[in-house]
Amino acid sequence: MAYGEFARYYDALNTAADYDALAAYVTAELAAHGVRDGILADLGCGTGELTLRLAAAGYDVIGIDRSQEMLSVLRAKMDEGGQTGILLLCQDILALDLYGTVRAVTASFDTLNHIGPAETFRQAVARAGFFMEKGGVFVFDLNTPYKHAQVLADNTFTLAKAGAVCRWHNRCDAAQGRVELSLTVTDTATGETFAEQFAEYAYPMELVEQALQAAGFALAKAADGEDFGPVRPDSQRWIFTAVKRYTQEGHA
Repeated sequence: MAYGEFARYYDALNTAADYDALAAYVTAELAAHGVRDGILADLGCGTGELTLRLAAAGYDVIGIDRSQEMLSVLRAKMDEGGQTGILLLCQDILALDLYGTVRAVTASFDTLNHIGPAETFRQAVARAGFFMEKGGVFVFDLNTPYKHAQVLADNTFTLAKAGAVCRWHNRCDAAQGRVELSLTVTDTATGETFAEQFAEYAYPMELVEQALQAAGFALAKAADGEDFGPVRPDSQRWIFTAVKRYTQEGHA
């Protein structure tokens, strides 16, 4: 999945996201495992709200997204803020190529839910691990099976923010662990309307742990992805911290 026209409205429609809290949690987790600087890859960076905060915290950030439109929004923010220390790459996470190793990887706000079914998720985790140094840290979040079944379900939501109205319809296929999402966005100034469709997959906690282990990670922590406290049965998002146990070369 790659956002197209929706990229222009993403920030306006996503005002509920607390990027300051997320950045504080991520940097604290990285520091807790000794990663206070160095190269960090932000997968599915989108319009770059987390990317910019991680760069401000002192990391050498690579922002990676397969959407040219999302990266264009981030580039405009960088230009406006005079930020020159972020490398932007337009890449599919499943074909990730960082040309070297990194000390940390992040993926937030459902990036990995959009990857695909279980085998594709495992592939994405393995690809991130391939480029990570021993002792490197992977912090990522996921929408939970509970959110898919009980919150998104087959519901329709309407978001009205400055400049845009978004009608968001979900169709849940619990047997496949998949939610199909249809967005219709109307620009309130021009009356222009466009639609985008994509899907999310939810993965059981056990599958996440198995994917991390297979890719050479040790799961250090799982927390609620919204309040960062303990995982609950009704957590709508999980956030994971995993540590790479070996370099790829060392395990060859």
